[in-house]
Amino acid sequence: MLGVAKFKRARFLLASTSEVYGDPLVHPQDESYWGNVNPIGPRGVYDEAKRFAEAITLAYHRYHGLDTRIVRIFNTYGPRMRLHDGRAVPAFMSQALRDEDVTIFGDGSQTRSFQYISDLVAGILKLRAAPTNEPVNIGNPHEVSIKDIAEIIVRLVNSKSKLVLRPLPVDDPKQRQPDITRARTLLGWEPNVQLEEGLVKTIEYFKTKLIHA
Repeated sequence: MLGVAKFKRARFLLASTSEVYGDPLVHPQDESYWGNVNPIGPRGVYDEAKRFAEAITLAYHRYHGLDTRIVRIFNTYGPRMRLHDGRAVPAFMSQALRDEDVTIFGDGSQTRSFQYISDLVAGILKLRAAPTNEPVNIGNPHEVSIKDIAEIIVRLVNSKSKLVLRPLPVDDPKQRQPDITRARTLLGWEPNVQLEEGLVKTIEYFKTKLIHA
């Protein structure tokens, strides 16, 4: 894709991820942080692939003069997610809407920062037009524990589900919160959709999918 962009003299935008920070030792995570990634762990293939993608994208920018953008996407949710996506929000919603046990890995104290899809799209569009080639975090700095978001979803669904704990996967990040100073400064962007507002919209979508599942 970088070769095609170079040939076509096109602007290239890479969808990267907060996983480049690994299990961070810096909190919150800003774009200058190099991360704490286990390159041979079970998550290493994904994490290192994204880190390499960023490296080669900036190499094309520096060596070939390619006009590049890199967006580091933090946890995002919203309508049209798959029921069995495997990520926290769709998993909790699918289980809660069926009154099944809601499965939490670890003790639920690990944190994430969830942003609604429309905020992500707005941030990406602003980044595409911005005069910067460096990575930019696009995420919601509102940090919440996995246990708390599971309880919020159960409450919003009015579910009879109970929370059940399972072993924490190896190298699962303990904390995840974006520092969005760069996005605020360079893009004039910050998220607008509150957590429960976005969750309600997403639950309504999941209800329609479960009816036809």
